[in-house]
Formats: sequence, structure tokens, C-alpha cells
Amino acid sequence: MATYSFLKADIINTMENDSTEFADQIPYFVEKAEVRLTKDLDDAGLNNYASFTFTASSPVVSLPDKTRIVRNVNFTTSASLAGERDGIIPLLQRPYEFALDYWSIPTSVGRPKYYSRKDNSSIYVVPTPTSALTGEIAYVRRPIALASATGVSATTTNYYSEFCYDALFYASMIEATRYAKSWDTVQVWQGDYVNAIEGLRNQARRTRQDDMESANSPVGAPNPLQKGSN
Repeated sequence: MATYSFLKADIINTMENDSTEFADQIPYFVEKAEVRLTKDLDDAGLNNYASFTFTASSPVVSLPDKTRIVRNVNFTTSASLAGERDGIIPLLQRPYEFALDYWSIPTSVGRPKYYSRKDNSSIYVVPTPTSALTGEIAYVRRPIALASATGVSATTTNYYSEFCYDALFYASMIEATRYAKSWDTVQVWQGDYVNAIEGLRNQARRTRQDDMESANSPVGAPNPLQKGSN
């Protein structure tokens, strides 16, 4: 498992620059690399889940701290909702402008059907909930940033260093070579990074496909979706 110290040494050795001035910049290289990975990766390992409550007569729902991407939102129905059976109801995602137009009078209430990203810290739900409802949100939050082991609560490893080290290293090298104004080399590392991200995305797609096929097939039975099955 790669640590922050390992990554730092990898960057220094590859750049052949062990000066204090350069080493002091490495935390910034790594931070920018992590931001890039969070934006570019579509990996189930980055998903988080949180329960929350829709407040009656309020269309605004606060997001978990530092949410970057909202995957999906749902709520649980109960017998108190006329005409509904108990179960999990997913909300459909729509642009914020659509939500405002669809439910132009927020004080009117009904059963939630759509959600929109309102801003960095909240979503907007329409129709405005009639009563308090329990819900769940699936979202992406950037892993706790890597740091040296000098602090008591320093994070020396995280999801990126453990499962996506090559992409993390290449993204860090993009920043390091930009700092060094080695523009031709920046393009080389950019190409390596793109290839690494594409490989991770392909792996994520295969994993999702395997999960879907497994869910559709009885344990021990041939999967009709697979070639060669009778």
C-alpha cells in the first residue's frame, strides 16, 4: 500500500530534484492531483451513503459535508401517504431551472418527484414535501486528503493511494512538471494520466456489468446474458 511518503519520494526521484524549495511544493501537487481524480473517476469505491429527513413544507435539503457529486436520492414511503405502499422511491434528477418552473409555488405541497442540485451544500426537492420523510442520498465525497505523518491525525494513505496509485502519481507529476515549466514533459504525463483513468473507468464498467449479471442469475445457474449459455 503506497503512503504519502512513498508518493513524495517517487515525485522527488522522478523529477531528480531534492531541494527543500521543491519538496515544500509537493503537498500542493498532491492536493491538485486528488481534486483532478475526484472529478475524473467514476468508481463505486468513492460512493458514500447518508440518511436524512425531508422537512415538511421545505423544498431545500442540506447535503453531507464536502459533497462533490450527487449520485441519487430516494425516500421511504409509508402508509401515511395515501395511495402508496411501503417502499423506497427514487427521485428523478432534473436541472434546477426545471424544478423552479415545475413547482413554481414552493409553499404548495405534494409527494416529492424530482430533485436538483441547488448549490454546493443543498438540493432542491419538488413538489415540496407534505410531511417529514426519511431519505437516503448516494454521493461522492473526496477522500480525506493525503498528508505527511507529522500531524497526530495525518492521513498517510487513502482510497487513491491504495487503489489508484498510478493515476495519482501521474496527476501529481503533471503538477510537478508544470511547476518546473517543463511543458513537453507535462504532455507526456498528461497522456499517461488519461490512459490510467480510462483503465480505471473500464474496470468500473466491468464491475458494474458483473454485478448486474450476478443479480440477474440464480446462484450456480448459467447466466443467460453470457455467450455460450443455453
